[in-house]
Amino acid sequence: MLELEGVSKRFGAAQALHPLSLRIAPGHTTVLLGPSGCGKSTLLKLMNGLLQPDTGRVLFDGTPLAAQDVLQARRRMGYCLQGGGLFPHLSAADNVLLLPRQLGWKGARAAQRLATLCELTQLPWDTLRRFPLELSGGQRQRVSLMRALVLDPPVLLLDEPLGALDPLVRAELQAELRALFAQLKKTVVLVTHDLAEAAVLSERVVLLREGQLVQQGTLGALAREPADPFVTRFLAAQARPQLEALP
Repeated sequence: MLELEGVSKRFGAAQALHPLSLRIAPGHTTVLLGPSGCGKSTLLKLMNGLLQPDTGRVLFDGTPLAAQDVLQARRRMGYCLQGGGLFPHLSAADNVLLLPRQLGWKGARAAQRLATLCELTQLPWDTLRRFPLELSGGQRQRVSLMRALVLDPPVLLLDEPLGALDPLVRAELQAELRALFAQLKKTVVLVTHDLAEAAVLSERVVLLREGQLVQQGTLGALAREPADPFVTRFLAAQARPQLEALP
């Protein structure tokens, strides 16, 4: 569903991404993994057209993602940011329904979708009346996920969605996200620098370093057959004991 062919991106003198090609497996969860500044978020923004590649092309459903049709394509991609990215002057419900209302959804349809999403994300209904500053970090992330899911897109793009949460809330939401991904069977691309999070959520990982694709596969495969010494160093620096239990 998502393919990148020879894409690269430069910001001024900095080469954020060197030319790389990547195919995202449809219906599965792929985690973009690597240290800060390695190009993970840039790669995600190229996938949904927030950035245009300097070279190469991004294909969505086999069609190049061109500037003139990117808005239509984005309606089929849910996008979730670290910290939620919610509008502070809108209630939780209004944040979720922002795009549906622009598309002309009426009250009954919107209310039914909100009810479905509250059940999916385990968010209490009365929370929807509150504003983002009145919500906990976990609640804000649930609302942000609801907003990403509201149009029932086939693709979810998540940029460190749990990065700002405390460890207990983060672990709880990781388990919920894993169950949700399994239930919805959507194509999910998630950015993280956290190996433990990748182990919980990923079916496949893409490891990046300094804007280059180093290796892709399961975490277990990366641990057993590293393509580069960096792979071993990166994995060992975070959680060597966890790797022994990976399939």
